[in-house]
Amino acid sequence: MNWIMWALLSACFAAATALLAKVGVAHVDSNLAMALRTTVVLVFAWGIVLALGKPGISGFGEIRSLDRRTCLFLTLSGLATGLSWICYFRALQLGPASRVAPLDKLSVPLVMIFAWLLLGEKLTTQALAGGLLITAGAVVIALA
Repeated sequence: MNWIMWALLSACFAAATALLAKVGVAHVDSNLAMALRTTVVLVFAWGIVLALGKPGISGFGEIRSLDRRTCLFLTLSGLATGLSWICYFRALQLGPASRVAPLDKLSVPLVMIFAWLLLGEKLTTQALAGGLLITAGAVVIALA
């Protein structure tokens, strides 16, 4: 499968995540709900590493070969994910999933801008137009 198919599958699972989390967070503290979900993700992720690791390597062997820069940025990414999930679960607890999820997707135009500024990725006219449409759509839905 190419990256487009993986990205579309990601979108489908993200949609399911929002709906399932909205129901799951209804009668529990949002931080506890996020911690439980994160534990499931942790167990699932390590299961994938162990089950689908390179032949002859358990997945843990590759950890020793990671350099400090890789560890730093993956750790920072993990912290950002945790902070995002804390905010997302609280927003789901307080607001309707159909309005929270589109605002959460403002991450798409933000990634486009940050990738252009920080990583030197190209920001084409088409990409800029798409980012503006996503932003406009999220704002329209949030104000509905």
